[in-house]
Amino acid sequence: MGRPRKALLDRARIGATALELVDEKGDFSVPEVARRLGVQTASVYHHVDGRAGVIELLRERVTDAIDPDTLADARWDVALAAWARSYRAAFAAHPRTIPMLMTSPVRAPKVLAHYERVAGLLLDAGFAPEGVMAVITGLDNLVLGSALDMSAPDPMWEVAGGADAPRLAAAQDASAPDRADAAFALTLAGYLAHLRALLGDATAPHDR
Repeated sequence: MGRPRKALLDRARIGATALELVDEKGDFSVPEVARRLGVQTASVYHHVDGRAGVIELLRERVTDAIDPDTLADARWDVALAAWARSYRAAFAAHPRTIPMLMTSPVRAPKVLAHYERVAGLLLDAGFAPEGVMAVITGLDNLVLGSALDMSAPDPMWEVAGGADAPRLAAAQDASAPDRADAAFALTLAGYLAHLRALLGDATAPHDR
């Protein structure tokens, strides 16, 4: 028999299939990926470096939805805010990937390129090199925590039965339906205000 015109397997298909499994179940295994693709497990290993390699393909697929052009704004804080919103939206679409990706080092070149631009943005703005990773990590925590919050139950607090929490119940009843979005906007604005204060940047516009 002749060779098929189209390869049965490539890195893009492996990543897409692993993402389907994680979206459905919260995890994947390489044999599961192989079964869903209709190939032998060994064939998957020809394209990736084990489970860690598949995780990086997952990371690439999710972060492909982040718009890198958001970092092109002339003001560092406006650019960072826009990037954070795009970043949050990308991961909110696949919240089950977050626990897995947060516990694995970032190796994918396409993803590192995003962080390279963010690091450059912060250094050019005047942040000290020894403080840049703390700023990036803090932003990661803010964005990914909010992305998880977007998949949380609504309402998140069930004040019923014998619970003695009338003020919490009243606050929840009074809250807007876009609680997660409002919380993200509040937290991002506070974070950026703190960063501006670190730089002594009193002339910076408020987050918008």
